[in-house]
Amino acid sequence: MSRRYGVAVLGLGGMGSATAYHLARRGVSVLGLDANPRGHALGSSHGHSRTTRTAYREGAAYVPLVRRATALWRDLEDASSRRLLTMTGLLMVGRPGHPGISGLVHSARAHHLAYEELTGEQAMDRFSGLHVEGDSVAAYDPNAGLLAPEACIAAHLDLATKCGANLRHEEAVLRWERRGSTVEIVTAKGVYECDRLSITAGPWSGAVLRDLHLPLTVDRVCIAHFASAQPALFTAARSPVYVFAHEDGNRYVAPPLGDEGIKVGWHHGRDRCAPDTIRRVVSDEEVQELKAVLDQYLPAASGPLKQAVTCMYTMTPDTHFVIDCWPGEEGVFYAAGFSGHGFKFASVIGEILADLATRGRTAHDIGFLSSTRFRSASS
Repeated sequence: MSRRYGVAVLGLGGMGSATAYHLARRGVSVLGLDANPRGHALGSSHGHSRTTRTAYREGAAYVPLVRRATALWRDLEDASSRRLLTMTGLLMVGRPGHPGISGLVHSARAHHLAYEELTGEQAMDRFSGLHVEGDSVAAYDPNAGLLAPEACIAAHLDLATKCGANLRHEEAVLRWERRGSTVEIVTAKGVYECDRLSITAGPWSGAVLRDLHLPLTVDRVCIAHFASAQPALFTAARSPVYVFAHEDGNRYVAPPLGDEGIKVGWHHGRDRCAPDTIRRVVSDEEVQELKAVLDQYLPAASGPLKQAVTCMYTMTPDTHFVIDCWPGEEGVFYAAGFSGHGFKFASVIGEILADLATRGRTAHDIGFLSSTRFRSASS
């Protein structure tokens, strides 16, 4: 027996859970499918916290999207009665002329956002526990903070279900195909029909979207949480998110939202991987490299290891996302390649995909995220 839905959502992580919610709240009959258990830590939407920021050094075109995303996170807090977003500010520190710092400043100026430029000495005077070289420079974004990803996903899933969505975890999709005006989806547990399909498969996107030949790769990223030697200095109420800009990639430090400890990570991958074969154990050497970030910049925060985990960044060559329709398949849409900076946008990505599924278009400016840029690059 098959049951027909308005829209099926393949993948219920950060982006898919938001898509299911935005569709269901509009009265659309929604089927959500995910191969993994609810709340799993096997993809890219786990880890206690995710940074959100407004002065967007990756490109000024993201700023309207992140502003809308922030408003939607606040709406979700109200609707779910959960604390999802904690504002902390963000300080980026590096050598004079580093493109990350100049990109932050350019984005802030282009959109008339609040920001500050500081010398290294000024930054150390202002932020207790920070140690940088005297000729360092810094840029501060006051409109930045931390999202609680597990709580964000749970809120979207719970409210989508409350609005009538049928969300099915631990049910992998075996195949899908267009049959006339219907998309037929086959899983190990059943056959479903839908009018439209939205695909948000995270690090599994390369396999799910293989016929599109998108240039997606997956990087293994390590994250560690440490107990602070002086925890009062590094609470979310007192400490910003720190980003330390290096030539070989950025390191970041985030204050804890609970008892998980201070979070340290590289904002770049060291190893290519596949989601089903990734090496999930973080080695002692990798832990020591992460701890060295605290030893160098925030020595009072450097204490014993509490937890070390891996995450995956699904990368595009230019690190911009891909949001598009499946060519030749009317009513099939996808979002992928969030390149390690996408979670903060999940709320608005859900709104965009709901727009595409219900209206065939969105008022949000997403032209720069089209897959056509890859075809142009290869021609």
